[in-house]
Amino acid sequence: MGVLKTFFKDTFIYGLAIVLPRLINFLLVRLHTDVLPNEGYSENTEFYVVAAFFNVILTYGMETSFFRFFSKSKDKDSVLSTAIIAIVVSTFLFGMLLFLFRDPISVALRINTDFYSLLVGITLIDTLIVIPFAYLRVTGRPIKFALIKLINVLIIVLLNILLLSTVYGSAALRSLFNVENNVEYIFIANLLASAVVLILVLPYFFKSKLNFESQVLKQLLNYGWPIMIAGLAFVINENLDKWLLPQIEGEFINGAYSACYKLAVFMTLFIQAFRMGAEPFFFNHSDKENATQTYATILKYFTIVGTLGLMIVVIYIDLLRPIFIKKESYLLALDIVPIVLLANLCLGIYHNLSIWYKLTDRTRFGMYISMIGAAITIGFNVLFIPKLGFMACAYATLLAYGFMMLISYGLGRKYYPVPYDVSRITIYLLISTAFSFITYYHLDRNMLLGTLFLLLFIAIITFLERKELRLILKKK
Repeated sequence: MGVLKTFFKDTFIYGLAIVLPRLINFLLVRLHTDVLPNEGYSENTEFYVVAAFFNVILTYGMETSFFRFFSKSKDKDSVLSTAIIAIVVSTFLFGMLLFLFRDPISVALRINTDFYSLLVGITLIDTLIVIPFAYLRVTGRPIKFALIKLINVLIIVLLNILLLSTVYGSAALRSLFNVENNVEYIFIANLLASAVVLILVLPYFFKSKLNFESQVLKQLLNYGWPIMIAGLAFVINENLDKWLLPQIEGEFINGAYSACYKLAVFMTLFIQAFRMGAEPFFFNHSDKENATQTYATILKYFTIVGTLGLMIVVIYIDLLRPIFIKKESYLLALDIVPIVLLANLCLGIYHNLSIWYKLTDRTRFGMYISMIGAAITIGFNVLFIPKLGFMACAYATLLAYGFMMLISYGLGRKYYPVPYDVSRITIYLLISTAFSFITYYHLDRNMLLGTLFLLLFIAIITFLERKELRLILKKK
C-alpha cells in the first residue's frame, strides 16, 4: 500500500497541474461561446485540430522515448542532452519548411492565412518545451511542473478576458493587434503564454553538458516512431469528426458539436491527470517484484473513479451545462455528452492497459491498435455523418476507443500478463453505463432518480471493495 500511496500522491499533484489549469481554461468556453458565433467557435476548433496534428509530428514520440531510456539508463545526462538537441534541431528545420510553404499548406489544411503564422509559432514553442516538462516529471518534480502549467493557463485566461470580454476587456490592449476576427485573439493569447513558458523552462535546456550521442538518438527514434504513428492515429480518433463535420453539415453544426464535446472535459482531465503521474511511475516501478499486481490495482481504482465521474456528469448535466454554455445555438448537440464521456473512459482504460507494449518495447503494437481505431473512426464518420449527423461522430469515438481497449487487453494477456480484476471492472462499467444512459435518454435527465442510481452504485462499490477499503482505513 506504501507504493500505491506514493503513486496516488504524485498523481494528485500532477492532477492539480493538469486539472486545475485545464479547468480554469475550460471556463473560457463560456466566454468564447458568448462572444463567438457557432461558425467562429468552429474555426477555433479546427485551428487546434491542425495544431494537434503538427505537435505529434514534431515530437515524433520523443517524450515517451525519453521516459523509457532516461529511467533505465546509467548515463542520464547523455539521454537528456541528446533528446534536447534532437528536438531543437528538428523543430528549427520543420519550422523553416512550414514558413517556406505557408500558402499551399494553409490552403490544404483550410487554415485562414491570417492565423497560419500564429499556428506555426504556437506549435514550434509547444514542441520545444516537451523535453523540459518530461524531465520535471521523470525526476519527480511535480510541484514545479504544476506551477509552470498554472502560470501558462493564467496568462491565457487573463489575455482572453482582456481581449474578448465585453465587460472586462481592454480597448488599449486590443488596439495593439490588427485583428479583424475576434477568434484570432484566442490564438494570440496562446502564443504569448507559450512564449512565457519557454522562457521559464530555458534553464532545463542546459541542465546537462551538451553531448550528442548518435547511438542514443537511434534508440530514442526506434522506440518513438511507432508512438508517433499511434499519436497521429489518436489525433484522427479524437479530431477527425471536427474536421469532417463542417464540410458535411456546416460550420454552424460543428461549432455546436465542438462546444458540447467540451462538456466531456471532466473525464478528459481525469485521464490526463492520471497519465501524468502514471507514465513515469509505471516505468520506474517495472522492476519491482509486485509490479503487475500494483498495475492491476491501479486500473481497478481508475475504473471506479472514472465510472463515478461518468455518472456524476451525466446526472447533473443540467446544473453544469449553464455554467459553461449559455447560448442556445450551441446546445443542439448536447445529446453527445454521455456517449463521449463513456468513450473517453474507454480511452483511459486503454492507456492503463497500454503499459504492456511500452514496458516490453513493442511500441509498434500501440501503432497497430491506434491505426485500427483510426480506420473505425474514418469509416464510421464518412458513412454515417450524412445519415446520423453529429451523433455519428460520438458513436464513432465510442466504437474506436472501445475496440482499442479490448484489443489491447487481449494482446497484453499474451505479452505481459497482468492480473486485472476483469469481472469487477466489467461490472462497474456496465452498471454505471446503464444507470447513466437510462437517466439521460429515458428518464429525461431526472436528477432525483439519477441521484438514487448514483447512491446505489456507490453502495455496490463499497460492498464489493469492503475488504480492501478496510485495509486502507487500517493503514491510516
